[in-house]
Parts: sequence; C-alpha cells; structure tokens
Amino acid sequence: MSILCGVPLLECVYCLACARWAWKRCLHTAGHDSETWGLATAEEFEPIPRLCRYILAVYEDDLRQPLWEPPGGYGIKPDWLILRRTYEDTHGRAPPYILYLDHDHADIVLAVRGLNLARESDYAVLLDNKLGKRKIDGGYVHNGLLKAAGWVLDAECDILKELVEKYPNYTLTFTGHSLGSGVAAMLALVVVLHHDKLGNIDRRRIRCYAVAPARCMSLNLAVRYADVINSVVLQDDFLPRTATPLEDIFKSLFCLPCLLCLRCMRDTCIPDEKMIKDPRRLYAPGRLYHIVERKPFRLGRIPPVVRTAVPVDGRFEHIVLSCNATSDHAIIWIEREAQRAMDIMVEKDHIMEIPAKQRMERQETLAREHSEEYRAALQRAVTLSVPHAYSPSKYGTFDEVEEGEDSHRSSGESSFGSSKTSKIRENWDELIERLFDKDVSGHMALKKSQRDG
Repeated sequence: MSILCGVPLLECVYCLACARWAWKRCLHTAGHDSETWGLATAEEFEPIPRLCRYILAVYEDDLRQPLWEPPGGYGIKPDWLILRRTYEDTHGRAPPYILYLDHDHADIVLAVRGLNLARESDYAVLLDNKLGKRKIDGGYVHNGLLKAAGWVLDAECDILKELVEKYPNYTLTFTGHSLGSGVAAMLALVVVLHHDKLGNIDRRRIRCYAVAPARCMSLNLAVRYADVINSVVLQDDFLPRTATPLEDIFKSLFCLPCLLCLRCMRDTCIPDEKMIKDPRRLYAPGRLYHIVERKPFRLGRIPPVVRTAVPVDGRFEHIVLSCNATSDHAIIWIEREAQRAMDIMVEKDHIMEIPAKQRMERQETLAREHSEEYRAALQRAVTLSVPHAYSPSKYGTFDEVEEGEDSHRSSGESSFGSSKTSKIRENWDELIERLFDKDVSGHMALKKSQRDG
C-alpha cells in the first residue's frame, strides 16, 4: 500500500523537476553566455566593423557602381582591389572572395562571402564533414571548409607571397561571414602551419576575423589559435551554437518552430563535461567577441555592449530559444550593430580625453592582458582534460606545435606526436629548472667563500 501511495509522489517530483528544467531553459538568454567576460576596448574592436563592410563588398558586381552599399559606403577604394573571384572562377570549390590591399590600415585583406542558399556547391562544402573525418595539428577540423581553404591558398599563394614580401610591415587578414568565416579560419590555420609558403611570414602578422562563425575546429585548436583567430557573434546567432554535424543547420533553417527547439532540448541534456571531453566535437574558433544588444523581458534594443574572452567551458554550448536566432546571423545587422558599438566606445574615449602616450601604454597593456588570458585558457584546457590540449612552457620554448603535424598524418600518429611533444616539453622544463637551481646554488657558494676569504 505504501508503494502504491508513493508512485504519485514520485511522479509529481519528476514533473516538477522537468518543469523547472524547461523554465530555466526558456529563460536562458544570449547574455548568460558572456556575462562573466570582460569588456572589449575600442583598439581591439576597431577592425571588425570595417571588415564587415569589406565582406559586404564581395556581394557587389561592380564596386565603382555599388547597388547595396551600407550608410557611409564600403570604405574600399576600387584602385586598391587586387582581385575578385566569383563562382565561375572557383568552380564551386570555394565561395567568392576578394583580395584588397588596404594602405590606410597597413593590411592585406582576403574577404570571403557567406552561404548562398541558391548554390549547391556551397551546400556541398558545408555538408562535406563527419565527426572525426579530418585531423590536423593534433585536433579535428571541418573537412569541407579545410578543402575550400586549401583550394584558395593554392590559387592565390603566389600573389599573397608577393604582397607579404613587398609590404613587410603589413598584416595579413583573413575574414569571412557564415560559410566564409569557416574558410577564413581554416586559411589562417593552414598559413600558420605552412608559413613557408608565404615567405616564412611571422605568426604575429597573421589575423583572422570570423563573423557569425561556423563551428569548424575542435576545442584544443580553438583555444590554441586564439592569438590569431577572432570570432564575432551577434546576440542570439544560431550558427556558432549549432552542434555538429552541420546538417542540422539546414533542418533548423527550414523547420525552426520544432527542430530548433528539439536541438536545444537535446543539447541541454548532454552534460558539459561529456561535450568537452569529446575530441571530435567542433567549436567556434579563437577569441570570441559577443555583441549584446537585448535583455530579457525588455522591449527594443539597448546600446550594444561587446564582451570578449578566450573561454574553454561555456563556449556557446547551447542554442538560445529566440525569434532573433536567424536575423542575428545576417551580416547587415552584424555590421550595423558592430558600428554602433564602436561609436559608443570611441565616444567614451573622447569623453575621457586619453592622451596619445597613455593610449599607447593602454595598447601595450591590452596586448599583455590578451597574452596572459591566452595562456590561462591553454592551462584551463589542460585542467579540464580537453583531448590533445597542452599547457604553455614557462620559458617560451615550445609555444608552437611542431610544423610537421598536419593532415597527412593519421589520427593515431597525431595523437602520439602530441603526447610525445608534451612529454618532451615537461622534461625540458624540469631540466631547465634543475640547471637554474644548480647555477644559483653554485653562485651563492662562490659569493660566500669570497666573503669569508
């Protein structure tokens, strides 16, 4: 009798628990993903609105007679445009892109357009992937995006090398939106690994800004390349939060009311520890910039705030149930809100009237803080037992993975090479510490004998 009486009680507890979970899930907003991150500064955020306009320029047939330019124009001088490639030029192996020599900002920019829903070749690139299909540099990447990036690099390698050598003080920037963001991120990764193809370009000259990024690399790579790759996400954008495999993106696009909700529920049920320890799971790459412009239970938009971090856990893991999940993915809205955020940052700087010397000191401090945050993220990845993650050397000896680890090695060889490199690094650090302690103790003994003599 007591057992029968207890069944309704257990059912009530179970229903209450489910209701509480569903309520918390519905209350989860995009602001929760970045609420603990720091605020971005005008100096680090400055390139993003400009690069968004460069990406928009790829959609134009003739930049001398533009049809869709945003307020203020694209900011591109047609005479500085080196080349533009269309679908006819790429034969569907990569999205259209432009190469622009930006003398005003000492930058060589390769901008890639986003997904074209009317092009089967773009679908083929995005759907050419299965979990664990392609491994490179000790981590997993999206196979189709990597192949597209390889095609672009092979096609433009000579002209990029010529520009990099001709303008040694210019940075090399890869940028793209949506599908193009994944291609740009893969380009940056491949160029860093094979920098000899572009005249041994220094890693510090290479940058990538992935706007509304696709999840294209495993967590260890996403953190390791955070000093090169930056991702920009507007509020509730669904793409950086859509779990792999990426076929679910199209299910979400064409049946949002049901399947997007089901994806959200399923992702929420998976523990974060299990997701982090899955070496094949792909993530949005690099350092993240999150533009927040709405708050829950508040009508209208607020002045946009940009938060930034190199997170390891809580890296846009869950889809946000929002009617703006797809509109926040549009490059037009991202450019508009990024420019608004930039204007607010600049206005605050003018109010503060920061002197030029102090501004330079702030830039140096910002670079130092980014470096420390980057190293802390690497250490955090090791603490959380992220597969193939390693901590940076205290002496800066093994900051970069050996160049020989690439996609031509098998997954077993890559795993062995990664663990072997970590063991060598640990032994090397221990040897350095012993030698250092020995030198210090010998030096102190010599000083004491001289003093006694």
